[in-house]
Amino acid sequence: MTLRRKLLLVALCTLALPVAGWLYVRQMENLLRDGQAQALTASARAVARSLAVAGAGLPEGDQAWYVQPVQTPITVDGYGDDWAPLTPWSQPVGARGKLLLAQDASGLYLWLDVRDSRRTRADVDDPLVLRADHVVLALSRGDLQRRYLLASSGPGPVVARALDPPVAGLPDSLGAQWQEDGSGYRIELRLPGSAGITGVGVGVFDPADGGNPLAVEQRPLLAYSDALSAELARLAPDDVYARVLSPQGWLMARSGRLRPEGGGRQPGWFAALIYRSLLADRVQAAEPWMQDTPRLESPEVVQAQHGQPAAVWREGETRASVVLDAAVPIERGGKVHGVLLLEQTSRAVPLLANRALFGLLLTSFAVLLVAGGILLAFATRLSLRLGKLRDAAERAQAADGRLDGLFQRGRFPMSDAPDEVGDLARSFEKLFEAVGGYTDYLRTLASKLSHELNTPIAIVKSSLDNLEHALEAGGGVPPEAASYLARARDGTARLGMLVRAMSEASRMERAIAAAEPEDVDLREVVRGCAESYRALAGTRSFECVLPPTPLPFHGAPELVAQALDKLFDNALSFTPADGWLRLELRPLERGAEITLANQGPPLPEAMQGRLFDSLVSLRDKATPGDAPHLGLGLYVVRLVAERHGGQALARNIDDGQGVAFTLQLHGMARARL
Repeated sequence: MTLRRKLLLVALCTLALPVAGWLYVRQMENLLRDGQAQALTASARAVARSLAVAGAGLPEGDQAWYVQPVQTPITVDGYGDDWAPLTPWSQPVGARGKLLLAQDASGLYLWLDVRDSRRTRADVDDPLVLRADHVVLALSRGDLQRRYLLASSGPGPVVARALDPPVAGLPDSLGAQWQEDGSGYRIELRLPGSAGITGVGVGVFDPADGGNPLAVEQRPLLAYSDALSAELARLAPDDVYARVLSPQGWLMARSGRLRPEGGGRQPGWFAALIYRSLLADRVQAAEPWMQDTPRLESPEVVQAQHGQPAAVWREGETRASVVLDAAVPIERGGKVHGVLLLEQTSRAVPLLANRALFGLLLTSFAVLLVAGGILLAFATRLSLRLGKLRDAAERAQAADGRLDGLFQRGRFPMSDAPDEVGDLARSFEKLFEAVGGYTDYLRTLASKLSHELNTPIAIVKSSLDNLEHALEAGGGVPPEAASYLARARDGTARLGMLVRAMSEASRMERAIAAAEPEDVDLREVVRGCAESYRALAGTRSFECVLPPTPLPFHGAPELVAQALDKLFDNALSFTPADGWLRLELRPLERGAEITLANQGPPLPEAMQGRLFDSLVSLRDKATPGDAPHLGLGLYVVRLVAERHGGQALARNIDDGQGVAFTLQLHGMARARL
C-alpha cells in the first residue's frame, strides 16, 4: 500500500469526530425527550388527582358493559349491517356470545351474536324452553332487577317474556328480532330510553354445555360522559389531547385535540428522514393511535391500568413531528378507577435535533475535507520526495560498483533538507561515497599489486639464479636440493603469470573504454567467429544460427569478437567431448542478442548473479604445472556488453542439460560532429 493511501486511511480516523458528535446529539435528544415526558407525566398526575377528587362519572366496578354512541339510527331487523362499524369492539359473553350495546337519542340498542352450530329449538311459551337454546336478559334500575327470557323455534320477531315480578319503570315484555343460520343465531332489540336502565345482565344457555339455564352475567353500563368531558376540559393543559379511559380501556371522556406546534411550514422530507433514521429511537408507529377508537389496549395503557404511569413517543400526523403520550392511573381509595391519557405534539425536539445534527455534519464534513486535503498534499509531497530519493539511489551506482556521473557532478539530492528525508539523503550520500571509494580501490588493486609485486618477484628470481650458479661453481647442485630449487622456480613463474594477468586486466579495461565504434554487419562478425570455432570444437557438435538478412550495428567488432572468444573458451572447458554447443544471433528492437549455449553441468543458483564479476571462477583449482585461472574472461564479457549499452546474462537451460550465456548489445553512442 502506498504512503498516500496509508495517510488517507489515517485521515479517515477523523470520522470519529462526527460519530462522537452524532452520539452526543442523539443523547441530548433523548434527554430532551425524557425531560418533556417527565413534565407531561407530572401534568397528567395532577389532572388525575383532580379527577379522582371530583369523582364525576368515574366507573365504580371492575367489569362493565360499554355503550357506544351512534349517529345514524339503527333498524331492529336482526341483521348486523347497522352494527358493522361497531363489531371490532364487541364484548364477549360466555364462551359463545358477543355483545354490542349502542345508544342514540331514541334509546338503547342491544345486539347479541351467538355461535352455535347444533341447535335445540323451542318457543318462549314451550314448557321445555329452559332445556332448549335460549337467552336470559336482566335489566337493572338502581338496585332493582328484572329478567326476561328470549327463545325462538325459527327466525323472525320474538317477544321476551318476563321471569320476575313487575318493577317500576321496567317493561313487562320486550320486542326483539331473532335471526339464525348454520353458524348460530343473532338477537337484536331496543330498550326504551325512559326506562333509566343502569345495568344489563346476559346469559346464553346451550343444552350441550349444561349449567344453570337462568344464570346471567350482570354488569353495570358504562358510556361516554359529557359531564366528565367538561370536567376534563377544565383541568387539562392547553394544546393537549386528553382522554379518560375506564379500567378496561373504554373511552369515557375526552377534550382538546392535537395541534401542530409552532404553525409555520413543514420540514422537508430529507429532514424527516434524517430524524427518523439517525436520531429518533423508541418512536412507535402512529396507526394504532390515530384512529378515534372507543377502546385502547396499548402497552402503556395496560401498564397504567396496573397502577404504573408510562410515557411513549410515537409518530405524529405531520411530517417530522412526534407525539408524546403519557398514561397515568386515576386512583381513589387505593383502587384504579380509570386511566388518564394526555397526548401532546412536539416539533421542537426534532427541529432542535435536526439543526444540531446538520450543523455537526457540515462542520465535520468541512473539517474532514480540510484534514484529508492537507494529509493528501503532505503524502503526495512526501511520496514525490521519497520517489526522487529512490530514483537517485538507483541511478547513483552502476552495475560494476562505480558511481554514476550524475552523482559525481554534485551532491546527493535533498541532502540539504532539515527533516528526516534529508537525514536519509545524507546517509545515502555518505554510504555511496564509502562504496565509491572502496570500489575505486578494488578496481586499482590489481594494477597496484602487479606494480608492487614485480620488484620482489624479480629479486626472488635473480636470487634463485645466483644461488644456482653458486652451487654449480662449488661442485654442482646437491640432489636433495634440486627438487626444492625447481619448485621455487615454478612458484616464481606462476606468481609472475598472476601479476602479468592482473596487469593485463587493467590494460584490458582501459582498452575497452578507449575502443572506437564503427558501422558493421554484426551477422558477418558472428559468422567469422563461428567459422574459427568449428575447428576448436573437435568432436563436439557445434551449430550456428544467424538471421537471414544483414544486421547493421554500430559498435566495436573486435570487442564483440573478444567477448565471444571468452564465452566460447568458457563453454568449451565445461562441455564434454561428445557434447554440443550452439551459437545464435537474434535481432532486437534496439540492437541484437547473442546466445551461446552448451551442454554441461548447471550453474549453482548462488553464483548466477556473480559469474560476471572480476576474479570469480567456477573451475577447479589448477594442478601444479598448469596456468592459474583468475576468472577474468566473463568479466571481460560484461565490460564489452556494458560498453555497448547492454548486459551479460547467464541461465540454466530448462531441460537441465546445459547452460546459456547471453550477450545483449544495444550499440555504442555515435560521436557528435
